[in-house]
Amino acid sequence: MQTFKKILLCVSILVSVATLRMHAQGYPITPVPFTSVKVVPNSFWGQRLEASRTITIPLAFSKCESEGRYTNFVRAAKPSEEYDVSSFMGFSFDDTDPYKTIEGASYILQTFPDKKLKAYIDSVLNIIGAAQEPDGYLYTARTINPNKPHKWSGDKRWVKEEDLSHELYNLGHMVEGAVAHWQATGSRKFLDIAIRYADCVVKEVGANPGQACVVPGHQIAEMALCKLYLATGNKAYLDEAKFMLDYRGKTTIKNQYSQSHKPVTEQDEAVGHAVRAAYMYAGMADVAALTGDKDYITAIDRIWENIVSKKMYITGGIGSTSHGEAFGRNYELPNMSAYCETCAAIGNVYVNYRLFLLHGDSKYYDVLERSLYNGLISGVSLEGGHFFYPNPLESMGQHERKPWFGCACCPSNICRFIPSLPGYVYAVKDNDLYVNLFLANTSTVNVAGKKVQLTQSTEYPYSGDVKIKVDKNKAGTFALKIRIPGWVQGRPVCSDLYTYIDGKKTGYTISVNGQDIELSADDIKNNQGYAVISRKWKAGDVVSIHFDLEPRIVQANFEVKDDRGRVAIERGPVVYCAEWPDNNFDINNMVLNQRQSFTLGTLPVQSFMPNDGSAAKLSTVASQNITTLTADAQELSYDVQGRLVTKDVKLKLIPYYAWCHRGSGNMKVWLPADVMSIININSNKNERGQNIFHD
Repeated sequence: MQTFKKILLCVSILVSVATLRMHAQGYPITPVPFTSVKVVPNSFWGQRLEASRTITIPLAFSKCESEGRYTNFVRAAKPSEEYDVSSFMGFSFDDTDPYKTIEGASYILQTFPDKKLKAYIDSVLNIIGAAQEPDGYLYTARTINPNKPHKWSGDKRWVKEEDLSHELYNLGHMVEGAVAHWQATGSRKFLDIAIRYADCVVKEVGANPGQACVVPGHQIAEMALCKLYLATGNKAYLDEAKFMLDYRGKTTIKNQYSQSHKPVTEQDEAVGHAVRAAYMYAGMADVAALTGDKDYITAIDRIWENIVSKKMYITGGIGSTSHGEAFGRNYELPNMSAYCETCAAIGNVYVNYRLFLLHGDSKYYDVLERSLYNGLISGVSLEGGHFFYPNPLESMGQHERKPWFGCACCPSNICRFIPSLPGYVYAVKDNDLYVNLFLANTSTVNVAGKKVQLTQSTEYPYSGDVKIKVDKNKAGTFALKIRIPGWVQGRPVCSDLYTYIDGKKTGYTISVNGQDIELSADDIKNNQGYAVISRKWKAGDVVSIHFDLEPRIVQANFEVKDDRGRVAIERGPVVYCAEWPDNNFDINNMVLNQRQSFTLGTLPVQSFMPNDGSAAKLSTVASQNITTLTADAQELSYDVQGRLVTKDVKLKLIPYYAWCHRGSGNMKVWLPADVMSIININSNKNERGQNIFHD
């Protein structure tokens, strides 16, 4: 009898999970979930995933313990008038650190099953769940002591939501983590907690009489509620997400900082806090896909054009100013003071991913890839234990990686993003299978409801060679749609913001089982940037792709005054920089030669690791190398008579994402390409007000 009950319970769970997973994705193109893609260990991304699993996520959980994140939930489970919340809680959104870390750990569990980690998460969820109020409200900043809550929280629920309370922001990260945990483990424990809080919000926040008519001060609840709708089929969550967007610009607070200066459908420029903005744009895309609201799509398309044409760094970073962690004016892209928050780079990935799912154009993945390999992974060190909050494009030693931050949004966001990467590799529409990212993996994909198993082998981004092997195919005939990156077609971005100026012609080749596939530029253009190969695939078929991976010289639009007379160097999707440890001269006093012949080299990843023993935990480090570039340059100085003299030097460049691993010092992405560019920059002064030339 006991065995029969267990069988019934298992069947019930399976039916429940299957029912939840039946709901349509909403987008014209269907993502291939992270659970279906296994990244190969000891590869570029395999090393990153191992660092997340071994260093970043354990560190984040330890910080949740040491910084009192769990203690806040324990206190909220037994509220007391004796607590002065502001005296021990740094920020009203501190609850999100455990949520984001659980999300990342859930993704990792799918790739690296770990019973101890799963049990640990379960114990944390016991603490979180105990803090939930009877009606589902879960916000420790108030619950610990409703009569003396955190100073940002207001005297009652929702009254400070559009300002600083972050109640709906907390909900958003809770839902994102809960759905990931359920998808990875099948457990509803976290999902049910999130559903109860979401139900509370649906009941209390809205435009109906008796409700608080407020919109999120910090966006993310919009896309999270869309995700919860897809997981449960409860349309109330989608309706709530749409309310939050429809009423933006119509409630109490109206300002550019939180993108509430006017209704979202009237906005046409990226303004304000860059993370809030990116999360809102991603939520707009989700709601548009799920409701068919074309006005949302039109608005987000306009804003995207503004970003890629006038407001995005060569690294894919967004948010140029520390004042409000915000977008600047059009073409305002300073280097030394660039903010480029790590969270904003993640937000940029979210937006472009969703626009691809809406439109099917590879240009969105071109932006996504640029952000991914540069402005995003620069935010976490190679060993996974040190972080950047801003990611500037130039430094004179004032920047350094930190082991954590009091405002820990960036480290915890990295925790959840890096392990989710497998979900960005492939996508499906009817009989089309999109290959969007090139990384070593094995995958099982449903094409037209039938299973296709693939193995992708590559050393990308340092090699332009990719092989895709069909291991099994039950789908018969289908089209493999391979993204042809803009950088190999002579286009850094799909605007005139950045341009290659070296005159090189790069290309690509594709073959199937050794037979070349003829594809013209018009073929690629007509298929929105994809090479389309349609055939009845059989087990053992191999698609071989070669991209010409040449160092390229990039010039910014003349309107970007901070980059006039300067150039940047990139190879494939990777942007390079010059840094002090690799050059025995002051990189601030040099100019690149007008004609270049780059030399490739390597540096061991081990040389970028700290001496604290953490690298010893990573099995992949010993075999990993970083590709470097060497360029011809002139060092400038004065002789004893005060005359300008030059000296031939070799300038070594490293990937931007690897900078500041070996101590703080000079670093530049945009390099002087003529003497006048050095003399004219900021009237002979750099951005810290010091003379450029010195004895």
